Parts: sequence; structure tokens; C-alpha cells
Amino acid sequence: MVESSQLGSGQLRVNDGGQKLRVVREALGFRMRDVEVASVQIARRFENEEFAIPPSRLSDIETKNIVPSIFRLYSLAAIYRRQYREFLAWYGVELDAISADLDRGRPQRSHLSDALGNVTEIRMPTKLDPGFSLQKTTNLKRVIEQWGVIPMAYLSLFAEDRYTYGYIGTEDFTMYPILAPGSFVQVDETKNKVAEGMWRSEFERPIYFVEMRDGYTCCWCSIKRDTIVLQSHPLSPAPVRVLKYPQEAEVLGQVVGVAMRLGDWQHADSQAVPRARAALI
Repeated sequence: MVESSQLGSGQLRVNDGGQKLRVVREALGFRMRDVEVASVQIARRFENEEFAIPPSRLSDIETKNIVPSIFRLYSLAAIYRRQYREFLAWYGVELDAISADLDRGRPQRSHLSDALGNVTEIRMPTKLDPGFSLQKTTNLKRVIEQWGVIPMAYLSLFAEDRYTYGYIGTEDFTMYPILAPGSFVQVDETKNKVAEGMWRSEFERPIYFVEMRDGYTCCWCSIKRDTIVLQSHPLSPAPVRVLKYPQEAEVLGQVVGVAMRLGDWQHADSQAVPRARAALI
């Protein structure tokens, strides 16, 4: 089993995880031997000895700045009856802050995203300038007077189960330039039937989030008997695809919202950038 060695003194003072664990244990009246006995029972249930916490190791965790393994942290959370995510936060791992790092990795393929499914709090505006008007184009940063942390439970009234969220891969140019690679899209699962009609502009024509055997994509769609045509944007280098329907492609829903950064997305493979850009010229 691998556990991290002693942290620097500066890091300890930031998190103080071991000291906080000791305070919780003593407040519950547990001796180190009690924690060992309980953790051994957990280890037996999982048939994994890494969940067990000998008194010597617990002492190191509490007094020598040793960071417990994920297994032992689970045992401590169960024994102390506390949230696992709370203990992670004591060691500097804030799960609610994961949204700030989602853009660090840029997957090449489009996919569904559930990274935010376990986020319990969100930082959002709690006070706006009274002069803010929806009718006018506004710099939102200037009208936000106060930010606050809001428990996600309080946002349940605004939740819509029919929505799914997808990510456009850095190599998915199917709907470029309407949807740039690296965009996040909101998908209405109730609108999973391909609509037919005459569209006055490309912005009126519905864009669908489609699951195929080899992945996902966003595109315009049309159904012809037992086939589905996955239509890319005319300026995109991506070819039109014709697949068997519904055996080879399933329409998950219609794209109804998009979060897209302009001008700073990059191809995951820097050597492929010239080829991708050349295809768009």
C-alpha cells in the first residue's frame, strides 16, 4: 500500500487534516484501538486489508502529517460517520471546485459529461445591480455585486431532468464554425425525434446530439427510411455520414444551449493543427 510521505510544514498548516481527524476521533470517544477494530471489519467486508488502520499508522496520520490512502480515508469516514468529501477537503481536494479544472483536459472525442453530477455547492451571483435589464446587452461581470456559495439542493426547483450535457471533442469539427471544438452543449432529451421542414437559416435548423457505435457527435439530421443522414456544416471538413437507423445511431436529443469560448481553443495534437486549419480554408 502506498501513502504519501510527510508533507512540508507550509502544506500542513493549509489543510491540517491529521489534526482535524484527531479532534473528531476524540470528540467521539474513540481510542486508536477502537478505530483499528472497526477498520479491520471494514477490510474484511471488502476483502482488502488496505482499509485496515493499525494504531501506529493512525498515529502517523494524526501527528506526522501522513496523508491517508483513499481506502483508509474511507474507513475513517465510515467509522467517524462523516462525509468522505469533507475529509478530502481537509487535505486540499475540493470536489465542488472540479468545474474550474474541467477545461484543463481537452478530449479529442465528443462525449456525455457527468463530472458535475456529485457537486453539492456552486459559486454563483447572489446580488445583482438593480439597474440590470434583460433587454439590454450587458457586461455581466459589471452588474454582479456579490458572489456566494449556494448548496446545489437549493437549486432543485430549477432542475430539469430532461436535460443532458455533452462536450464537443477537440477533433470534432462536424458543426464548426457554429459549434467550436471544446464547447459544452445542453441537450433536451424530450426532443429526440428528427424534425423535418424548411429552415430559413442554419440557426433555425435543429442540431442533434447523436450517439453512434464509435462515439458521439453533434450534427444536423435527416431520416430516410431505415437510414439517418448525419449532416455536417458546409464549412466543416467533416464528411456527411449515412448510418443505419436506429441500429447504428441514436438521437439522444436536440441541442438547446451551448457554452463556447471563442478564439482560444486548440487541437489536442499540436502537429495536427496545420492540417485541421488547412481543411477549413
